[in-house]
Amino acid sequence: MTLFRKPIPVEEAVKRGMEVQQITKEEMVTLEESAGRVLAKDMYAPHPVPWFLRSPYDGYAVNAEATKAAGENSPIWLEVLGTIGAGDVWEGTVEINQAVKIMTGAAVPKGATAIIMRELTLEEVREGKTYVRIKRRLKDGENVSQIGEDMKEGQLLVHKGTFINAGVAALLATFGYETVPVCKKPRVGIIATGNELLNLGEELQPGKIRNSNAYMLQAQVIRSGAEPVYFGKVGDTFESTVQVMEKAMKETDLVLTTGGVSVGDFDYIPKAYEALGAKLLFNKIAMRPGSVTSAATAGDKLLFGLSGNPSACYVGFELFARPVIRTMLNMDKPYLQKIQAMLKTDIVKANPFNRYVRSKLSFSEGRTYVEPSGRDKSNMVSSLAGANCLAVLPGGTRGWEAGSIVDVLLLDDQEGMAIWE
Repeated sequence: MTLFRKPIPVEEAVKRGMEVQQITKEEMVTLEESAGRVLAKDMYAPHPVPWFLRSPYDGYAVNAEATKAAGENSPIWLEVLGTIGAGDVWEGTVEINQAVKIMTGAAVPKGATAIIMRELTLEEVREGKTYVRIKRRLKDGENVSQIGEDMKEGQLLVHKGTFINAGVAALLATFGYETVPVCKKPRVGIIATGNELLNLGEELQPGKIRNSNAYMLQAQVIRSGAEPVYFGKVGDTFESTVQVMEKAMKETDLVLTTGGVSVGDFDYIPKAYEALGAKLLFNKIAMRPGSVTSAATAGDKLLFGLSGNPSACYVGFELFARPVIRTMLNMDKPYLQKIQAMLKTDIVKANPFNRYVRSKLSFSEGRTYVEPSGRDKSNMVSSLAGANCLAVLPGGTRGWEAGSIVDVLLLDDQEGMAIWE
């Protein structure tokens, strides 16, 4: 395997990773367990909603024919037979000169063809009987929610590949789905490399840093919809790197390594790819940060070699690994959603390649603004905590002025985009 590094465009690197076929499996989970999962099948309505004539308001159920002579100066009075609450059913039939008080969501009784809202009426008791005054003419079907008005029987409710949020859960519950077919979460192996890494509980030592990338990647994997499997940190030795990568390939669907992808004496990931018989997809990308992000295939497994610098590692995952995971989850919009926003501050750093700046959005007077969430250096962690997007600054410029309109990739969005633009 050659270590020659010729940078390729970001879109080409994305394409090469996405061309690797991944198998999507499915499993059944309870509706309670389905939040945050992805539907594996299209879901259809087994019955209409509403499945009975229903009142959308508190008011009175009447026969519209009884109100044909009603007006502001010619009110009519109808005898009120009783009250129907939501969940109750009126057993009798409403005659032409009668009314039934009805609550929101209750079934419209037989004989009633319209609902008049309570605030348009006046109720009065005379000689032990209750009457309601109506001063306007009603039409048949007025204020009555019709059968199938919201959704018809057999209607497609939710497409496969849909992220199950609160609204989707409510929709499925409406139709009594106790269990839901979801895409099985891909298992994503995470390996952190480097002699300089300390575990969380270890005291600081000269020349050492705590291992932040592994925990950052675990959170990113979870956000993408997959299950992270951490294989620990590996020292800078060729044998241990290959051994752990072999183990991760056997036990997971996708393998992420962080660190060891540059050209230093102790960067063993390229050599490990060669030892594993992996086919290199790319090892240099025309971007900042994360230009040394690499990818390879070994059998049916895709391996991503992410930078050891935290911000570069973060960006590399979002641009290249995330869409692969979302595709494994059967999602037809696997890419980060792109919007446009106005730069709130100058970004003076010149760069020959596209730059992906960890940023945050704000909104004011109908405009969407974006600004860096911290210092734009690939080894800095502080800019990640406040980032909810990546500002995309095309290369070949001497910097960007406040007020410029730039593309922005949303990090927390679950909608996504169908194509890479």
